[in-house]
Amino acid sequence: MTLKLTLAAAALLLAAGARAEFHQWAPTPPMGWNSWDCYGPTVVEDEVKANADYLAEHLKPHGWEYVVVDIRWFVENDKAGGYNQRDPRYVMDGYGRYLPAVNRFPSAAGGAGFKALADYVHGKGLKFGIHVMRGVPKIAVEQKLPVKGADGVTADQIYSPDRQCGWLKDNYTIVSNRAGAQEYYNSIFELYAGWGVDFVKVDDLAAPYHQGEIELIRRAIDRCGRPMVLSISPGPTPLDRAAHVSAHANMWRLVGDLWDEWTQVKALFGVTAKWLPHSAPGAWPDCDMLPLGRLAIRGERGADRPSRLTRDEQHSLMTLLTISRSPLMFGGDLPSNDAFTLSLLTNRAVLAMHRESAGAKVLFQDPGKIALTARHPGGAVYLALFNLQDHAPQTLTVKLSDIGFTRGARAANLWTGEQLGALNGEITSPLAPHACALYRLEE
Repeated sequence: MTLKLTLAAAALLLAAGARAEFHQWAPTPPMGWNSWDCYGPTVVEDEVKANADYLAEHLKPHGWEYVVVDIRWFVENDKAGGYNQRDPRYVMDGYGRYLPAVNRFPSAAGGAGFKALADYVHGKGLKFGIHVMRGVPKIAVEQKLPVKGADGVTADQIYSPDRQCGWLKDNYTIVSNRAGAQEYYNSIFELYAGWGVDFVKVDDLAAPYHQGEIELIRRAIDRCGRPMVLSISPGPTPLDRAAHVSAHANMWRLVGDLWDEWTQVKALFGVTAKWLPHSAPGAWPDCDMLPLGRLAIRGERGADRPSRLTRDEQHSLMTLLTISRSPLMFGGDLPSNDAFTLSLLTNRAVLAMHRESAGAKVLFQDPGKIALTARHPGGAVYLALFNLQDHAPQTLTVKLSDIGFTRGARAANLWTGEQLGALNGEITSPLAPHACALYRLEE
């Protein structure tokens, strides 16, 4: 074997090892808080810390661990309610890499970036994440800033205006096969690794699907020297890209932004059902954030409010996401939580199902109802029943033999803790419109 072939084979082995390793960074679906639903593009450092404090005190014992600063943390004068204002004041370094706006994140002064804020989050036993738009900043292109590590290549040599994000014009597309393209992505993830970033949500990647840039990002993360969970958005991610996305990302969005409207939640059932076969440790189809609690304090959809979803609808949303093993990213302002909202996030039996179950699938489905099942490694079966009717109550019935029990079963309602005792032949659940029931069954 020639030296050239030996080196190529070694490179392939290293790449395969990196792919195997990054799936180990998210063995269960990631759980945390994201600033988008409550603060839009305007969150400031003290608000991030307040949410981290709450997460550490109330939710960390239940598996919640990520604190994520969402979009446009590098703009000094952003405001809620719309993007692309006439004169955004960007903050970036001499290599065209965005830096946190110091007027919003004072600990970033002196070029420190998010290092101090990440240290604060880590000091709580939590993990720190940020949002990033794909591509290279327009002003880096206009100023022909050098690409770090690219031997004289400048930003104007790696970009294209084609396929630019349609809803946010900060960046241009990076042409994946141009000299300097990989080096630009390497440079930003090198920067994030130095800050202590554990999670990165990269936007405008999945719909439309930007395969070239996804691969550049995957390689950049794998070489940056720090485990960094990769979330790509927004949806819908094309179903025919399932094999590719699961080989490159830890989580990927199934829908656009999910807000507190039942019509959006109802539509999520059909989309999620199609993706259930593609869920696996380290690679998770993502139903988007939980629009629960206090929303839109300075957000993008409506006025400051508690979630408009009813309690039944909130239970249905949480049940769908937990039995399907979607990542759970809470979107409301955590310190504003009431007792009911906290109860949704701390139910030990429901979260154990989310963490430990496997093989979720549709048992039956029609426009007015759906049933999902999943299995615990110890042999128990989880059963979720949903009434999707808008006005009519209905009773859903499942034969025990249809879910693997031929000699009867015992059942427990996971949300209420009620023990149903011994069942023979079937399980029956009367449900109000938009309501659900979630059971654990075992012999």
